[in-house]
Amino acid sequence: MKQQTLSKKDIKELNKELKQLYGIEEFFDKSNSVFMLDDEYVMSEDIILFFYHENKLVPTLHLLLKQNFLKKVEVNMGAVPFVVKGADIMRPGIVGVDPDVKEGDLVAVVDETHNKPLAVGESLFSKEEMIEMEAGKMVLNIHHVGDQVWNLSK
Repeated sequence: MKQQTLSKKDIKELNKELKQLYGIEEFFDKSNSVFMLDDEYVMSEDIILFFYHENKLVPTLHLLLKQNFLKKVEVNMGAVPFVVKGADIMRPGIVGVDPDVKEGDLVAVVDETHNKPLAVGESLFSKEEMIEMEAGKMVLNIHHVGDQVWNLSK
């Protein structure tokens, strides 16, 4: 895998992108060593923190376990085995949704018992639409525990 150290200018651009996407102010400071791995993964201190999915920076679960800044969709414990195998999140398994979730938002899929992120997904509906519906796919699973990105970050 090809690793490239990012310049201060590149880090500044990365911070700008993170602020625009997630409202995060100066995620990386001047003391951070930040690298790109294969032009796809952003890492610091040997941990992959973000990856590109469809030209959009997506936080990894390793980062979200330390600092979750995404809106949440909560699933019941019966859905957990399916989510961690990469299944999309279906309406019957959802027990809670943050109030400001909109269609197209990246969300952290968390379990109802431990409230820990199991997956990162893209919401296919707003919270209001999810609550009204009784069945169907609600969140597209982009990254989950045990997938390639998770295993690269170990």
